[in-house]
Amino acid sequence: MNIQTAIPAASPVVDLATIKGRQQVAWSSGDYAVVGTTLQIVGESLCEAVDLRSNQRVLDVAAGNGNATLAAARRFADVVSTDYVAALLERGRERATADHLPVTFQEADAEALPFADASFDVVLSTFGVMFTPNQEQAAKEMLRVCRPGGKIGLANWTPESFIGQLFKTIGKYVPPAPGVKSPALWGTKAHLDALFGPTAAVKAESRHFVMRYKSPDHWLEVFRGYYGPVLKAFAAIDPEARVALEKDIRALLDKFNVAKDGTLVVPSEYLEVIVTRKG
Repeated sequence: MNIQTAIPAASPVVDLATIKGRQQVAWSSGDYAVVGTTLQIVGESLCEAVDLRSNQRVLDVAAGNGNATLAAARRFADVVSTDYVAALLERGRERATADHLPVTFQEADAEALPFADASFDVVLSTFGVMFTPNQEQAAKEMLRVCRPGGKIGLANWTPESFIGQLFKTIGKYVPPAPGVKSPALWGTKAHLDALFGPTAAVKAESRHFVMRYKSPDHWLEVFRGYYGPVLKAFAAIDPEARVALEKDIRALLDKFNVAKDGTLVVPSEYLEVIVTRKG
């Protein structure tokens, strides 16, 4: 009798460049700034957590429309705001101009930052860098451009949070590309320790951002119209699946909503992370 040895199937090759391109299209769709501006308090809290000083040079990575950027600029730091979506940088520029805040805006890929080693005292990212497809490379780049003794401040949704569960729900209808790690891993201390390794000390505390909208219908209208991942998910599936996805999202909203007056008040957990690069 011939006995054949089973050969494990080869792991799928992950085309990170293609995935990044698709993500860029998703975040460019709609208008994330409509949602992003509601998150401003997170940037303010993060700047306090890193004990930001006016004489520090700051880089905001995957800055979106500039919540951490503006918070740092309000504390008189020297700020460079970066993202790979030019339209979002423009929205950040508009906000900085309106508030008379000096900020340098520059298109940049979080996985290939165009800055010299140890260029910044503080590197920030609020709900931004966690969505990069190559997580290890993004962490490596943030460490590289941060000076020894400097700090990396992050705000990352946790897997159990409302937003973490929202992406899990979307994934049932539009599965993520094979081999790509979940962004929500950035919301776990163990994964952060693995990403930043022995060259940095990681501290993380649970925080909650509270979404406040007129109603569940209002939230769905805003996120379906302006939040790229949700907009693209509905566009990618057939009408029957759209009905099912909306039903699942409404159930999630109902589960997390603590308001009893018809409005929407949804706390969503995130980790406020301080990574100190060792000298």
